[in-house]
Amino acid sequence: MTAPHRDPDQRDPSPNAPAPTRIDATFARLGAAGRKAFVSYVMAFDPDRETSLQILRGLPAAGVDVIELGMPFTDPMADGPTIQAAGQRALAAGGSVTGVLELVRAFREEDATTPIVLMGYYNPIYARRGGVARFLEEAAAAGVDGLIVVDLPPEEDAELCLPAQAAGLNFIRLATPTTDDRRLPAVVENTSGFVYYVSVTGTTGGAAANAADVAPEIARVRAAAGLPVVVGFGIASPEAAEALAGVADGCVVGSAIVARLGAGEPVADVLGYVESLAAGAHRAGPTG
Repeated sequence: MTAPHRDPDQRDPSPNAPAPTRIDATFARLGAAGRKAFVSYVMAFDPDRETSLQILRGLPAAGVDVIELGMPFTDPMADGPTIQAAGQRALAAGGSVTGVLELVRAFREEDATTPIVLMGYYNPIYARRGGVARFLEEAAAAGVDGLIVVDLPPEEDAELCLPAQAAGLNFIRLATPTTDDRRLPAVVENTSGFVYYVSVTGTTGGAAANAADVAPEIARVRAAAGLPVVVGFGIASPEAAEALAGVADGCVVGSAIVARLGAGEPVADVLGYVESLAAGAHRAGPTG
């Protein structure tokens, strides 16, 4: 099933259209209020299951609109040293695909509305007993709303993207500074929920992004996709969150949060930092 490209406030009247997800509802609500989204990334089971669950449960109250939850993997090729280290801590703590889904179920016992997007790599899904079909069935039942699987290009959409959308999950694609006009239509063709714009070349936790440089690229991607565009990579302060969210539909912060967990900061301090970032994003004015 191919998800239609549309503005977040629009709904396809066709009876065959995919049902709106929590992600769709969140961006529609934020758009109606003229408010930008704040998306946070944390690694499941980092530094351990209980701390990870405490952080997860505290994110909505800290102002997080959408949660990206990392699935630990031994070979995270798109991630820089900070998230690589988080993955190693999570694996040492017993993190697995099954454990991640259990964590989502525990979160859903207290929160039925905040969208959760699982972010990771295809190998753990493919290699797991039952493969893609079982994973999608269990993910949907656990309360997962979307997937970002960074090592599956559009040419492999039949592997996971299309089955995920048939199962009611958004499949969120990354666009980058090297995604030119020839490549962009393929990238956004089966994307749904939102597009994640990677503001700088390189891996996670790299150089700081510049809002003025990013703005025209955000506009180009949004025009091609007809979906909200959130910008990530290189955001570590409330001021940067405000600036980048101001030229997009929201922003994502991951490595800067994960680094604090890696340094052993108390949960309350980490959530206080997240709250400051969310406040920055939410101060952002209308795009353009």
